[in-house]
Amino acid sequence: MDSLPDIIPFQRRLDELDAQMADPGFYANARKAAEVSREQQKLAQLVADYGAFQKSGWELEEIKALVKDPTSDAEMKELAANELPDLEARRTGLYLTVLKGMIPPEPSDSRNTVVEIRAGTGGEEAALFAAELMRMYQRYAESCDWKIEPMGSSLSERGGFREVSFLITGQDVYRQVKFESGVHRVQRVPLTEANGRIHTSTVTVAVLPEAEEVDIHIDPQELEISVMRASGPGGQGVNTTDSAVRILHKPTGMMVYCADGRSQQKNKASALAVLRSRLLQLKEETERVKYADERRSQIGTGGRSERIRTYNFPQNRLTDHRIGLTLYNLPQVMEGAIGGIIEALQRADFEEKFAALTGQPYALHRAAISDEE
Repeated sequence: MDSLPDIIPFQRRLDELDAQMADPGFYANARKAAEVSREQQKLAQLVADYGAFQKSGWELEEIKALVKDPTSDAEMKELAANELPDLEARRTGLYLTVLKGMIPPEPSDSRNTVVEIRAGTGGEEAALFAAELMRMYQRYAESCDWKIEPMGSSLSERGGFREVSFLITGQDVYRQVKFESGVHRVQRVPLTEANGRIHTSTVTVAVLPEAEEVDIHIDPQELEISVMRASGPGGQGVNTTDSAVRILHKPTGMMVYCADGRSQQKNKASALAVLRSRLLQLKEETERVKYADERRSQIGTGGRSERIRTYNFPQNRLTDHRIGLTLYNLPQVMEGAIGGIIEALQRADFEEKFAALTGQPYALHRAAISDEE
C-alpha cells in the first residue's frame, strides 16, 4: 500500500481545466461549463487527497522512528505508539479514496435512463414475468425517489407485457441500474400448468442512458415516420385518433413504436427519445469494443445474449451468475428490494477496475490491508 499510480496525468488535466475556467468566455456555454466545473472539483479533491496520503506516509515514518528510538522520552514514545493505529487507519482510507478517484467514472452514470423489457422464450409466462420485472423496477425507483414515465408497451392476452419501455428520471439513475441489462431467467410453475411442472422462461432487459440532442445527431431524412391508431385490449384506454407513432431509422434498421401518450406530438417525442438512446448505446458499445477491452467483462457489457440472473420461485432463490451471488429472499426482491444486489455488482465492478488500474487483484490488496491492521 506504499505506492499509488502516478498523479502527474491527473495534475496535468487539472491544470488544463483551471486554464479553461480562467478564460473570460468560459460560462458562455452553461452546460459545458457545468461539466468542466464538476470534473475540476473532482480532480482538485483527488490531488488534495493524494497530497494528504503522501503526508500521512511521512508522518507514519516519523512516528515509527520515534517509537523505535532508544533515546526517546518514554512518555513521548507511549503517545506516539497510541497515535500509530489511528494514523495507519487514516492512511488506508486515503489510499482507497485516491484509488477510487483515479478510476474514471462512466460518462453516462449521471444520466436519466430508458429501460426496455421484452418477453423472451416462454410465451405468456415470459410476458407475465416481464410485467413483474417492470413492477420490481418501479418499486425500486420509488424507494430512490425517482420518477417513471411510460414510453410504450404491448400487452399480452393475460395482462403481461410482450414489451414495455419507460424512462426513469432522478439522481445517478444509470449508475444504479445499468447492470440490470441482460437476460433474466425465471423458473416456476405457471398458473396455466395443470401437472405442477416447473417451466423456464426468459425476459430481456435493456438499460439505455438517456441521450440528449447534442450527443446524437439524427438526420430527419434518415427517418421514416408513420402514424396510426393505437391498438390495445379495448376499453377507455384505447386511442380513437391516429396518435400512435412508429419511427424507422433507415441506416440501422432500428424501429421504435410509442402509443402511450394521448397526443401524436408526445408519442413522436417519446419515440425520438428512445431512438436517440438506442443510437447512443450503439455508439458507446462500438467504441467500447474497439478501445476498452477491460469493459468487455461479465458485468460491463450487459449483452442480451448473457443469462445474467435466475429467479427460482420454488426454492425462493435468486442467483446473479456474473458475481456468483445467491439470495433466498425472492418475494422481497420482487417487491423492489434490489439495492443489495446493485451494491454487490457495483463493488465487483470497482474491484475489476482496481485490478486494471493497479495491475493487482483487489483481493491481494484487501489481504495486505488486513495484515497491516
